[in-house]
Order: sequence, then structure tokens, then C-alpha cells
Amino acid sequence: MFKKVQIYKTDKYNMLNVEIQGKTLIVREISDQWGEECHTFVSRPEMLHWAGNRFKPENFKGREEELAAIMEAFRSV
Repeated sequence: MFKKVQIYKTDKYNMLNVEIQGKTLIVREISDQWGEECHTFVSRPEMLHWAGNRFKPENFKGREEELAAIMEAFRSV
């Protein structure tokens, strides 16, 4: 049994979920551009480091609240 946490969902083709399977964290990112990408992490700090690199502040100019919500969702996992 695993727990699934939704980080964001803009529509049925653009979303990011984290599945918690014991100590393993699996990030599933689905986008209309790239399809589904899956990233597996063995620790929460490793996942947060990836999220910090994946969601850079310069890519969210004028959308800082969106970035803050995404990062807060990752921290709450």
C-alpha cells in the first residue's frame, strides 16, 4: 500500500504526483510536452534538492505564488 500526494494538477495532461512507498519517494511528472517522467528518490532531502533544481525561481517570474505553493507541497510530503 502506498500514499499518493498531488503536488499540482493544471489539467489531465499536466500534473505532478509523489507516491510514498515505504522509504522510497517516486515523483511522476506528466506533461503534454514530454509525456510521463518518473523519478525515484531514497530520501526526502534528495527529492527536495531535485525539486529546487527542477522548479527554478527564474522560470516563475510573475508567478512566485505558484512556485511557493509547489515547493510547499513538496515540503509537506
